Amino acid sequence: MQKHTSPPYATTEALIVGGGPAGLAASIALRQRGIDCTVVEARASAIDKACGEGLMPDSRETLAQLGVHLDEQDGHLFRGIRFENSLHHVDALFPRGAGMGVRRPHLHMLLAARAEQAGACLMWSSHIQLPAADSAADSRPETCRTALINGEPIRFRWLIGADGQASTVRKWAGLDRARTRSLRYGFRTHYRIAPWSDFVEVHWGRFGQLYVTPVAPDCVCVVYITRNPRCDRTNILANFPEMARRLEGAEIVSQQRSAVTASCKLHRVATDFVALIGDASGSADAITGEGLAISFRQAHALAESIQSGSLAPYCRIHQQIGKLPHAMGELMLTLDRWPALQVRAMRALASTPIFFQELLQAHMGQKSLASVLLRRGPRFGWSLITKGAHA
Repeated sequence: MQKHTSPPYATTEALIVGGGPAGLAASIALRQRGIDCTVVEARASAIDKACGEGLMPDSRETLAQLGVHLDEQDGHLFRGIRFENSLHHVDALFPRGAGMGVRRPHLHMLLAARAEQAGACLMWSSHIQLPAADSAADSRPETCRTALINGEPIRFRWLIGADGQASTVRKWAGLDRARTRSLRYGFRTHYRIAPWSDFVEVHWGRFGQLYVTPVAPDCVCVVYITRNPRCDRTNILANFPEMARRLEGAEIVSQQRSAVTASCKLHRVATDFVALIGDASGSADAITGEGLAISFRQAHALAESIQSGSLAPYCRIHQQIGKLPHAMGELMLTLDRWPALQVRAMRALASTPIFFQELLQAHMGQKSLASVLLRRGPRFGWSLITKGAHA
């Protein structure tokens, strides 16, 4: 992809630091509203990341609103979610639409091409130097500030930090204080084998989960997520014997990549002229599968807020966007923290599959999580105590 260079003393309305999916989504949403923007990324395109590569139906819908329409040649469709351990399994179909497994570099290229088409200036393999620290304390949003890109000055009004969990912009703006923060560790590998089901499968083990996502007619993405950073990453399948048998002899077609998945809530995600988006603005654990959908929704909200001339609306909507994913994440991570409870819960879910179906509907925003828990929770709790007691 073509590398853009910035002329001396260039000016941009919004300067976006980070050219991953969140930064590119923000640039597209801004250009859809006629707002000039420049994206600066230290890496070359296309960017890969150790993720599960599954896009839920709501994520595809929000992506389509940005002008990126996925069809079957871009990946592989899946129709629902399956939870499974060594004793039980339960699955549920999406209430509407289908998800799609898409290789991350391909998705990144689609987003970058759309951003370029929309008129965003994309600067790959570029280094940014932010203004002096006292500029971050200047609360006048109308003030133009100057950063250096590859040593050349660029003036901007709005600064958007889309530079991930270790965000430099977040620290520079004094937004680094978090309310909650926990870490888990993911390891991703691709296998050349035809997908065997229409589901994203989540296999629960004693020390973590194995996520299997179909990404092509002849390829699946396998991600292991654990709390133990020193796990034996060369023999991950040993903890999942049934999956080891299924994948035996399948060609490994990608080098294993690792990443940290964080559950993090920040006290603030914006100042008067700085806004954070994507993982830079906090994140729900990857167990929710909603990371990209959250970023795409944030992009629309941020662009509308900038168009209004104030970041205050973005702060409110950002909190609303993250509320359900964080709640669902905490619910599922409870099972990760207590393996004995996970075994009981899987047996109870298998005996009351309607509860799992309605949890998925709540996860997709089709039903209220509170109402599902109030209506189905007591029966599930009874199943957890009685039928789960002998698991």
